[in-house]
Amino acid sequence: MKRFIETLKNIYKIEDLRSRLATTLFFLLIYRLGSYVALPGIDPAQLAQLQNQTKEGLLGLLDMFSGGAFSNASIFALGIMPYISASIVIQLLGIAVPYFQRLQKEGESGRRKINQITRYLTVLILVFQAPAYLTNLHYQLPETAFAGGGGTLFTVSSVIILTAGSMFIMWLGERITDKGIGNGISLIIMIGIIARLPFAVFAEFASRINQQGGGLVMFLVEFVLLFFVFVGTILLVQGTRRIPVQYAKRIVGNKQYGGVRQYIPLKVNAAGVMPIIFAQAIMFVPITLAGFANSESMGKFATAFANPTGFWYNFVQFFLVIAFTYFYTAVTVNPVQMAEDMKKNGGFIPGVKPGKKTVEFLDAVMSRITLPGSIFLGIVTILPAFARLIGINTQFSYFYGGTSLLILVGVVLDTLQQIESHLLMRHYDGLMKSGRIKGRTGGGQSMY
Repeated sequence: MKRFIETLKNIYKIEDLRSRLATTLFFLLIYRLGSYVALPGIDPAQLAQLQNQTKEGLLGLLDMFSGGAFSNASIFALGIMPYISASIVIQLLGIAVPYFQRLQKEGESGRRKINQITRYLTVLILVFQAPAYLTNLHYQLPETAFAGGGGTLFTVSSVIILTAGSMFIMWLGERITDKGIGNGISLIIMIGIIARLPFAVFAEFASRINQQGGGLVMFLVEFVLLFFVFVGTILLVQGTRRIPVQYAKRIVGNKQYGGVRQYIPLKVNAAGVMPIIFAQAIMFVPITLAGFANSESMGKFATAFANPTGFWYNFVQFFLVIAFTYFYTAVTVNPVQMAEDMKKNGGFIPGVKPGKKTVEFLDAVMSRITLPGSIFLGIVTILPAFARLIGINTQFSYFYGGTSLLILVGVVLDTLQQIESHLLMRHYDGLMKSGRIKGRTGGGQSMY
């Protein structure tokens, strides 16, 4: 406790760090206040049916990512997810389209062009998502909830407001990255997830208290399980920083190596949380195409894939995560570039010839160590479904795995790493007694 208080004092002494933390908190407060501002023309007192709809299913997941703004019919109802979707599309285009590949190689100017294109694509996505959201509002709420019956004027103005709201959230994220502690978009998603945690815990506690026989004991057991899942997720996010060459050779069946302990920069979880985001973006497609209608009006296919507790939803999502883990690892880890850099710097892997043989060796190692990492990532993704099967409340079960837990852990580690870097740079003790906090990338940079 004494060390913690001393660390807080050191943080306060650093004017730049103190200013950045205050700026970050200020922008996050604006975001949270905006999530409670209802769309003009909607009676907030009549949102009970919409809030019941978002207690479970994919809409519950969307509501959690928006920090409750979705169920509040807020001006921030669509949240930051359209920007994330646009970013994913641009990343995929960077692999397949030569124009985007050239932009990625142009440095800062190329990055600015890519950011501009991403914003335009975000607006385009919002133009389609905003009317779908309003259609769902008309379906869920009575006519008396809309001023003037919710006519054309309400629809047009609400589409503009929802679009502007999401773009404003994106702007807040960029300001946090530039003037705050960094990782603005990730922090906004994280604060939305954290905002739903007290409601989820209270709902689970209330359901267990009302349960006859051992309800409170079961509630405590759930928290113990959550602790172990949380620790396992931290290990998954941090991954393996370096693979010993000796171990790498055993992986590919090559026993010829010297006695010197050397390392190659490969990680068991090189893809981070991106495979889960990719997979869940695809799993959102059926319900998006259905116009946010309830399950009774969906086809059998859309209904099956809109049920997060269903077998087919989790089965497909599990294998999508594995596939995207290999895909994203292949994108982010380039054995050819690694072999060339190794050769330029005079490095080599003992017992492996430079050039093509080194590329083949690195590719084989990466392919094989990615498998256990991808399977573990897939298990973490579908853990909320198992949590619901043992009777855990739907809202609370989201914190047992999936994107929410991985983002929460990853962003917290990255933020702590940023703070620790400021402290160490000014010759203060870090946040830990020994060692360094490891973020998702080792450099404290956000995946967004």
